[in-house]
Amino acid sequence: MRFTVVTWNINSVRLREQQVLRLLSEVQPDVLCLQELKSPFDKIPTQSFAEAGYPHLVARGQKAYNGVAILAREEIEDAGAIDFCEVGDARHVAARTTAGLLIHNFYVPAGGDVPDPDANPKFDHKLRFVDEMRERFDRPAEKTVMVGDLNIAPLEHDVWSHKELLKVVSHTPIEVEKFDQARSAGGWIDVPRQFVPEDQKLYSWWSYRAKDWAASNRGRRLDHVWASPDLDGALSGSTVIKEARAWEKPSDHAPVVAVFDL
Repeated sequence: MRFTVVTWNINSVRLREQQVLRLLSEVQPDVLCLQELKSPFDKIPTQSFAEAGYPHLVARGQKAYNGVAILAREEIEDAGAIDFCEVGDARHVAARTTAGLLIHNFYVPAGGDVPDPDANPKFDHKLRFVDEMRERFDRPAEKTVMVGDLNIAPLEHDVWSHKELLKVVSHTPIEVEKFDQARSAGGWIDVPRQFVPEDQKLYSWWSYRAKDWAASNRGRRLDHVWASPDLDGALSGSTVIKEARAWEKPSDHAPVVAVFDL
């Protein structure tokens, strides 16, 4: 059975409701994981998503900030949420599908601009968050997919310039080290990189600040899909829907697709 999961930092689900509907129509994933909803739960446009064929939702909302949701065509079970670092942010939600997958959806803190945990509490929060991910998800006990805006571009070719971004939050050595520790602890498979070799550029985010983001192509791969080791033989494909970055009123992130043969 073909099973498609998409992850997308939508950067306001109410502002970009139509973009979500377009993705659902054109891609028709089994599951869509959204981050940065910037909406309380009761303001999520659930009716239009249901009318588009996605009546099932688990989410954790938050007014104006954060927020994560999992939309599905078939019934899903709410598998809870973790309050990482115990600060009350809506940055994680999980669901169990009828296809037998446990899906975790994350929105890792961006970390501010200064890559020093002593001088920048936001960066300290980010590092502690990733440490907690490593501690909590070091032994996946069932078929599991972890997705989301993890706000770290770990590999040299996950950024437009490895040298220039070494001191820029999202690609600093300490972030990359902690990211690698979290992924390695559970033996998590970096799904997109199974289909795009590490020596090739791969991005999922392009800044709003660029006058012509496509021409400059100064991107970063901040959005990730990890699969538990027992799904290794089920990986079927992965792609970044780069063209969504050019849609009307776009998010600065593009959707990342992962396909499994279950």
